[in-house]
Amino acid sequence: MPRFLLIGLDGAEPALLGPWMDEGRLPNLAKLRDAGCFRPLASTRPPVTFPAWTTCVTGVQPGRHGIFDFTETVAGEQRIRFVNSTYRRAPAIWNVLTEVGKRSCVLGVPGTYPPEPINGVMVSGFDSPVATAVDASFVHPRERYADVKDWRFADVQESHIGPGWHEQALAALLRKLDDKERIACNLLGEEAWDFFMVVFGESDTIAHHFWLFHDPDSPRHRPGPQDAIRQIYERLDRSVGELVATAGDDVVVGIVSDHGFGGAGTGVVHLNNWLAAQGYLRYSGAGGDSLLKRLALRVVPTAIRGALFRKLQGLASAAESKSRFSGIDWAHTTAWSEELNYFPSIRVNLRGRDPQGQVDPEDYDAFVRDLCDALESWEVVAKAWPRAELYDGPEIARAPDIIVELALEDGYSHSCLRSRGGPAFRRIREDEYLGGKERGMTGNHRDPGVLMLSERTNVMNPTLADIAPTVLAALGVPAPPMDGVPLLGAGPLAETAAVMAGGTAHYSAEQEAMIEARLRDLGYFE
Repeated sequence: MPRFLLIGLDGAEPALLGPWMDEGRLPNLAKLRDAGCFRPLASTRPPVTFPAWTTCVTGVQPGRHGIFDFTETVAGEQRIRFVNSTYRRAPAIWNVLTEVGKRSCVLGVPGTYPPEPINGVMVSGFDSPVATAVDASFVHPRERYADVKDWRFADVQESHIGPGWHEQALAALLRKLDDKERIACNLLGEEAWDFFMVVFGESDTIAHHFWLFHDPDSPRHRPGPQDAIRQIYERLDRSVGELVATAGDDVVVGIVSDHGFGGAGTGVVHLNNWLAAQGYLRYSGAGGDSLLKRLALRVVPTAIRGALFRKLQGLASAAESKSRFSGIDWAHTTAWSEELNYFPSIRVNLRGRDPQGQVDPEDYDAFVRDLCDALESWEVVAKAWPRAELYDGPEIARAPDIIVELALEDGYSHSCLRSRGGPAFRRIREDEYLGGKERGMTGNHRDPGVLMLSERTNVMNPTLADIAPTVLAALGVPAPPMDGVPLLGAGPLAETAAVMAGGTAHYSAEQEAMIEARLRDLGYFE
């Protein structure tokens, strides 16, 4: 059986890759495309990093794996908590491979902290949006930390964007890719592996902050490093070439992005202000932000924010909770929003679930449907879904009650930003064009992402859920039931593909009991 090399390019946009491959700027990716396939890849809805990559590696949608965002609300309390890999309720590719004795190397996949005791090597992806680098707690086995200690995430602060920031950020991203390529190639050459997965986040970071320079039609466009996004893509193409060459023969190669990208316009949506104007929410008059959070983002050096987050996670959760929950009169509020730019959504203040719930459970379905209709009558909203229309499975209660898709304006997305009072919609000022985290970044996530395979597939509309069953089929390993199906199913793989497409894993009763017991030990099925 062949081995499988899966390379993640976080946020890689198909509309950028295609022309740049045709122009000869991305020769290694073009070689894979010409030998195999190049397809748009449907993401999760909304296309958010943690749930999307988790769907990629589990083959199931968020209603089954339970990861919807970096955080989740705590039932019965007005607070959030940060999620991690132990919150995942479905086995990933490396869990299944470990159970059959196959070896995996996994580098930088978002949502994998803390690392799992797999058969192989794991370097977790970022554990929080403020993480910049790994420490020993990111690595399994820990004795491999010395080999991977230079693995870094977004090695720049992304909140306060000022003069000179973009030049420094571009240089830092390019330097970081040198280290990541070296670490990944060393492991590729040294380790005996059946499955190797690495995710590069630079294509996401660069698009968030440099889109206004790249796109001359952007309403935020201004002079600047207009080729910065292309520079990162070209550097990633070189890394792809090095990884493929180091992996050697008898390797199936896959290139995946969890979502694509598009430009942000000048419109700003304040969902809570709209809810207040419509009578769903009342403000208390108290402050709606966390002084502790603001001070931390301004004062704490970028290099130590991740370590401080891990040591003081309770304090970090309290600070973020205050930002999201304060300033609202809960006794007179039936619906509210966390106002997350990457995940616009509405939560119902439900009696019996929320501390000062106002909506009776028997009225929940009708309330949600009516609120969705009201949202869709607002011209800045393209669609509002009750969560049950998007997700299915035992973990659906972890999702917001309503998921909102904001409308595009001339092809550019509005920003959803936090506010406590004022208009429901406004235009950003020119001095806000550079944006930043929680300030409306210049590029936003879009669906679809990208799929490339070194072998051909007849499937024209693949989804992220198809990746895990594709890997397992290529490795000849039966999969547990998954929402996705294998994309490569010819010749000797056909029987395995048919098994997985039918959702039946051919394990003996003894094997099933052993796997279930081990997965329970890892925290699944609780």
